[in-house]
Amino acid sequence: MKRSCLRLAMMPGMSSTTAIDAPQTETRATDPSPPPRTRTYSWQDPLIGVGAVPGLSGLEYLRGMVRGEYPPPPIGQTLGFSIGNEEDVQEGKVTFRMRPEEFHYNPIGSVHGGVYATLLDSALGCAIHTMLPAGVGYTTLDLAVKYLRPLRLGMGEVRAVAEVISVSKQVATASAQIVDDAGKVYATATTTCLVMRPTRSSHAEQAQEK
Repeated sequence: MKRSCLRLAMMPGMSSTTAIDAPQTETRATDPSPPPRTRTYSWQDPLIGVGAVPGLSGLEYLRGMVRGEYPPPPIGQTLGFSIGNEEDVQEGKVTFRMRPEEFHYNPIGSVHGGVYATLLDSALGCAIHTMLPAGVGYTTLDLAVKYLRPLRLGMGEVRAVAEVISVSKQVATASAQIVDDAGKVYATATTTCLVMRPTRSSHAEQAQEK
């Protein structure tokens, strides 16, 4: 009896860690990861329109851009937003349009806050630009954004609507919000911009060049 048990324990193909009645598991290949997404876009030389800026008011320049007379800024192609039509450019008010896409996403499944900020900053700056005469520039001093709701893929187009609050000799302020077609607000923002008016010396230099 002892010999038969010994023979059973030493049968070929059995290891010391193999149980006779142990369930057999099937080895399966792991599922391949989904293919990466790709996106291709193009843009025009943004400096083409820069040369026209000194001779046009902000309102004229932005409306010319919408009509295709001057290239739009490359950041619009990068993030997929734009001014829809000439009606979106009014004196003291500008509307940008964007459709939330997967390439806008952060790691937690919604549009990245930087996309909100860029969209709002663009609308705010352009609204102020519509109030400036030819030869007058501006630059952002501060931008304050409040994030109220997530933007997600499949929700359709949203609008960043910006309106000027005030424009003085050196400072301009504006407010904006991101809304959907139902009027639901997803973010709000305010900005202060430095207004850069030409000095007397620059006027003299331009006269000499002419």
